[in-house]
Order: sequence, then structure tokens, then C-alpha cells
Amino acid sequence: MWLPWGTIPRGKAAPSSLATKSPLYRSSSITSSFKDVHDLLDEAAAVSPAPVPKAAPVFHRIRSACSALRSWRALPTSLLDPHGLPSGKEKRIVLYFTSLRVVRKTFEDCRTVRSILHGFRVAIDERDLSMDMGFLVELKGILGQRQVSLPQVFIGGRYIGGADEIRRLHEVGELKKYVDGVLPATAAACEGCGGIRFVLCQNCNGSHKVYTEKAGFRCCTACNENGLIRCPDCSSPTV
Repeated sequence: MWLPWGTIPRGKAAPSSLATKSPLYRSSSITSSFKDVHDLLDEAAAVSPAPVPKAAPVFHRIRSACSALRSWRALPTSLLDPHGLPSGKEKRIVLYFTSLRVVRKTFEDCRTVRSILHGFRVAIDERDLSMDMGFLVELKGILGQRQVSLPQVFIGGRYIGGADEIRRLHEVGELKKYVDGVLPATAAACEGCGGIRFVLCQNCNGSHKVYTEKAGFRCCTACNENGLIRCPDCSSPTV
């Protein structure tokens, strides 16, 4: 026989059988469970991530590119033309980049900029820092910075910028105006280097070491650290 409700002493818990069979206890446990679910939903809503900001409209990207162009035109010639060609020489593009895949973003930026510039079918003086570290010293001397990012583009002796600037100028159609006047690219690859822009040094046969009876083995001074020299048939002289 079940004990009547009035006979349960105050301050004591009800028997386990009563807790499982009594409708009052079942309804209270269900209500508590629903409260827990609502609490969990409230906590999940509180820790939900912030909405992702939308990309800037095309109008703002065009306006930022035009603003960058106005600032670029306002620079003095002494800063814009530290490595430019002498007067009367042809207009050309100089591109500092790397072909190594060590840093993925840098490699992707270099490949994108090269693809954009090659799309104009003009001659490009490509200076690969992975082939000759002397280009890094040269670029640091031009920009006056200890650490430089790649790629870097110069057109007609003027500094244009890196990957972001080239993309913006290409999107708004301004890049074509600065490429106009550059000599067209040759249809076939160079027979001397096959388009690599470098050949083996004939002095050391690519070993970067020369031997003399008096001094023994010494570093070759005619080539870079990789035993290479710029192809004399297709490479422009370093300025």
C-alpha cells in the first residue's frame, strides 16, 4: 500500500518509487528539463560569432585606387625615379618577384601580377630573387627598407607598388594607361636561355668556384651565388 501524502514527514524526500510514479514529480522533472533546454539555447545565442563584414563595394575600391594614383602622381621625381632609365631610352617594366613556393601567399601574389602584366603582351624585365640574391640588395637600396615584400613593380622608372596596387589599377582600367608605350614582347622564347633569363657562368661552369695555384679555390666573381649570370641575349642591363 502507498503511504498517503499527508503521512510523509516534512523535511524528508519522497520515496524513489513515488518520485517515478507520481504525476506531480513527473511534471516537475519535465518542466526542469525544458528550462535546461532554453538555458542552453540562450547560451548558444550568446556565444554565436559576429556577422562577417561584407566586402567593400566596387565604388569604394575604385575610389581608393584613384586616391592612390593621385598620391603617386604627387610624389617628387627624385623619389619616383631612383632607378629610372636615362632620358631618350625606351620605356620598360621592371618586376621584382620570386618563383619559390616557400611562402604560398607571396608565390600566389607574384604569379597573379606576372599574369596581369603578361596579359598586355609587353616586354618585362623580370628579376627573380630566387635566382639571384643581388636583386634583393638592389630592391632594398631602391625602396630604402630593410624588409621588402614581393612582388614589386616599376613602370617607366616609376614605382607602382605591389600586388594590391596592381590588382586595383587593373580592375579600374588605369594600368593599361601606364603600360602604353612599352615595347611589345617577343613572340618566341630566347634561344640562349629558353626564357629563364639566366645561363651558366663560363668562367666557373656554374660551380661558383675557381682554382688558382697561388690562392687555391676562390669564389668566382663573374657570377652570382648560384653560378649563374644574366642572359646577355634577352636580359636588360641592371640599373
